[in-house]
Amino acid sequence: MLTIERHQLILSLLKDRVTVKIQELVDETNSSESTIRRDLNDLEQAKKLKRIHGGATLLQKKLDEPTIAEKTIKNSQEKKRIAERAASFVEDGDCIFLDAGTSTIEIIPFLKEKEVVVVTNGLTNISALLDLGIETHVIGGLVKSGTRAFVGRSAIQTLETFRFDKAFIGVNGVTLDDGYTTPDPEEAFIKESAMKRARQSYVLADHSKFGEVSFCKFRNVEDATLITSSLIDEEYSRNLRKITTLEVVSL
Repeated sequence: MLTIERHQLILSLLKDRVTVKIQELVDETNSSESTIRRDLNDLEQAKKLKRIHGGATLLQKKLDEPTIAEKTIKNSQEKKRIAERAASFVEDGDCIFLDAGTSTIEIIPFLKEKEVVVVTNGLTNISALLDLGIETHVIGGLVKSGTRAFVGRSAIQTLETFRFDKAFIGVNGVTLDDGYTTPDPEEAFIKESAMKRARQSYVLADHSKFGEVSFCKFRNVEDATLITSSLIDEEYSRNLRKITTLEVVSL
């Protein structure tokens, strides 16, 4: 099979299945694993797909924004392990910002024994924090129906009054060139503002976020400690360590 034919078949399979494994492509194309890996590298460089651990997936569109319900069921165990590592950086007496999102909400159970004050823009975070007796401040503003995040002018104005020891931020995309990105400009502004007001910032990203670029950039990769899992591509991991602090949890 010619290279161009393999590439067309790979893209066709991705369109039907969204995600494919390397072994599936080996079987479908009757090619060697090394050939398929080269094909995936070529197609990723051409921005036709995104490589993931053991295969490839379709690129996310820049304005795509999954709802809370959609994100909750995706990579849930990985997110819990990442959140546990994130919570380990919280010390008694800290004032922290906790971003809206399905990765950041997983931090809350690990704050149970800590004496902290939390400021959040996440509607779904509030009841979980209060159930643990944690002092909680909400920045207010307009609540987005999809992500349950507070955004808008009044949210920013309230946020400007706070200063944080640490900020824990969710993300939709991470690349070396484009930094941290998210689909909504208003949410991007909240994330950026919180990070500017924190002594130390942490971004939580499961492996699916790497190589993705959403519509709005809010910070460079080197502006935060990046917490992820061992599912991240090894080459990507090495390149990230050159420019930022990378915390990798085992699964």
